[in-house]
Amino acid sequence: MIQIYTGDGKGKTTAAVGLAIRAVGARKRVLFMQFMKGMHSSEIVVMQSLGIEVDREWDGKFIIDAPSHEQKAMVQRQYIRAKEALQKSYDLIVLDEIIVAMHFKLLHEEEIIELMKIAQCELVLTGRGATKKLIETADLVTEMKKIKHYFDAGVAAREGFEF
Repeated sequence: MIQIYTGDGKGKTTAAVGLAIRAVGARKRVLFMQFMKGMHSSEIVVMQSLGIEVDREWDGKFIIDAPSHEQKAMVQRQYIRAKEALQKSYDLIVLDEIIVAMHFKLLHEEEIIELMKIAQCELVLTGRGATKKLIETADLVTEMKKIKHYFDAGVAAREGFEF
């Protein structure tokens, strides 16, 4: 099955982390790939301690106008690793923020669709703005909708709660 967690609300990565923990608790083999995330994040420590394989490659810099050549190369390397992983014996693969990578034109929609079509395991894609084609190809789509968020009042991200 293919799941997508999308929308402008908080909780997409958190939902994927929860699913990964549940799967490893049931003795499933899990790979959690994070696209465009490289800074410290507390859930990574926990997932690795539980035996979840984590793949992250990013320079930690935000994209202001356009991604750098190195950022494009990082995402392409991860895409290749994701494609290879889908041929291995994982029970669950999470591609966290892969949809955002598409919006920054680091990946094409067709490349993500290709991953969805070759998946032989449970596959989870996260990120804002899932396209109609992605939604149509998935088996389950959950949209996280922001009603109110303390970031809008100027509260900064807090360790242990947002990272």
